[in-house]
Amino acid sequence: MDGIFGWLGDHGAHQDLIKHMGRAGCLSPEGLLHEHSSQVLGVAGCSRFGKAEIHVENGLAAALHGRPRFLDDELAFIARDQNAAVAVAHGWLRHGEKLPTLMHGNFAFAVLEPLKKEAFLALDRVGAERLCYAKHGGQLAFGSSLQSVAAHPAIGRNIDPQAIYDYLYFHVIPAPRSLYLGVYKLLPGQYATLKNGQISTGFYWQADYAPAAADFDSQRRLFRSTLDQAVRDADGPATAAFLSGGTDSSTVVGALTAARGAPVDTFSIGFDADGFDEMDYARCAVERYGCNSHEYYLKPADIVTAIPVIAREYDEPFGNNSAVPTYFCAKVAREAGFEHMFAGDGGDEIFGGNVRYAKQRLFETYAHLPALLRRGLIEPFAHLPGLSDRFPLAKLKSYVTQANVGLPLRLESYNFLHRTPLDQIFSADFMRAVDPSSTDAALTDVYERTRSDHYINRLMHLDLKFTLADNDLRKVGTMTEAAGIEVRYPLLDDRMVSFANHLPVDYKVRGQKLRWFFKEALTDLLPEKIINKSKHGFGLPFGVWSNQYAPLGDIVGDSLASFKQRGWIQPAYLDHMLAMQRGQHASYYGVMIWVMMMLEQWLQANEH
Repeated sequence: MDGIFGWLGDHGAHQDLIKHMGRAGCLSPEGLLHEHSSQVLGVAGCSRFGKAEIHVENGLAAALHGRPRFLDDELAFIARDQNAAVAVAHGWLRHGEKLPTLMHGNFAFAVLEPLKKEAFLALDRVGAERLCYAKHGGQLAFGSSLQSVAAHPAIGRNIDPQAIYDYLYFHVIPAPRSLYLGVYKLLPGQYATLKNGQISTGFYWQADYAPAAADFDSQRRLFRSTLDQAVRDADGPATAAFLSGGTDSSTVVGALTAARGAPVDTFSIGFDADGFDEMDYARCAVERYGCNSHEYYLKPADIVTAIPVIAREYDEPFGNNSAVPTYFCAKVAREAGFEHMFAGDGGDEIFGGNVRYAKQRLFETYAHLPALLRRGLIEPFAHLPGLSDRFPLAKLKSYVTQANVGLPLRLESYNFLHRTPLDQIFSADFMRAVDPSSTDAALTDVYERTRSDHYINRLMHLDLKFTLADNDLRKVGTMTEAAGIEVRYPLLDDRMVSFANHLPVDYKVRGQKLRWFFKEALTDLLPEKIINKSKHGFGLPFGVWSNQYAPLGDIVGDSLASFKQRGWIQPAYLDHMLAMQRGQHASYYGVMIWVMMMLEQWLQANEH
């Protein structure tokens, strides 16, 4: 894994520590040490893409990973003339904690001052990069990889049971928690400071949803110029693009084609499975833009190949199965000679494209009905004895039940961990070690921290964190890196995010129409077939294929058999899930089977 890592505090064999932390988090680390009195700092970096830079001068150390764009002219000059880590060091001396507000793009950086026994860490606004940290006694350790931090002898790898619960709930371990006790991850737009022996955190940036003037023509011009600038700034030699045929990837390819005035090499993944293949939409975009198209049809054997790669490459358990097609798409591009790829991630979360945004409007409407009508007529009718479990009253009953659950918790109504009593899922010992309500608290905190009272903006703010930073960006970033590709996200350019945030709510979701403004502003760029397509995603027919392809089914069976022995899950629940996955609902139950299988695979691959 690419990244930076380091520590502040006294430690004995310093060069050995750099090698130890480096082996845990990345290959061939290069490090620098500085000693002052009893304080020792070490910083190191490793990079296949030239994104990791370190600088130590006059008792101050700076380590940076990413490709920031400095808004301050002097710092921008230093970054060009020397390197970005030098610019971070100079920027810290000039601006202090204001420094990350003067940086755009993807970045994670640390500044260490041993004389003051102080440190400052910061992460970019969307969480494209990653930065973990831990403090124990007089030791501070940080790193792009959780494994680098945990490798510090003062920290260690003690699995947090709550992290296991969170993983099974969210299918990832959302920041700030990590797999290991005492090790934390920065959130998008967050910083952490070490002063007077204490660590504190805060946000140097939060999404501002104050609406701009609703003038469609002027907003459209600004949007198109911002899109054009974003793809031009991110473009470079040996750059191709993901193309799923969805709205976002098609927009990126169309904009890049227009900016270059030449065809773009695109890479698309297909599935020979009913209900999963969207290659027709990708081909529609290829025809429209005249792309140099590269297609790869994923096979069940590819999943078998990908499982150990996923277990090895992620620094903690990761359960999004679309990591598989992402990896193979990037791998094919690398084998074709490309080094960089554009991805369309982020459009749904900033322009209002997720289906649940429109769906929640239907539920929110219920709360605005007169209380007398709701409680005196609708709810008694929905719960009529003997009829409420039959169609159509069963639908009404379900609607009323969900509508009476407030946002954001209503979003988790169909979570696997809500479908079965927890004491039937988890062992008694495990339940005593966790707090199930912490997942509700985590969702509510992000939802309510939004600088907007409108539920649509609050849902998008929630998705920026949980769907994008914790999940999709980790998926794409890690799998492209594993394939030897550096990924870029033009729709998450800071200028684009700021523009989208300021759009009026009804420009994002108008009635039941998602991404109203986005699609209306791109009618001349996007094929009508793609504008009107229903949202699908980069799904994987794992549940179906694991029943049909014996080697994959064997991995599932062996993994779950081993997982039973850990004592976290009730064996009967695992048996029930596996039996259901082997029946008529293979795709539905296959989601949770994959999540549990990959947890076991990760633990086996990373147990030290």
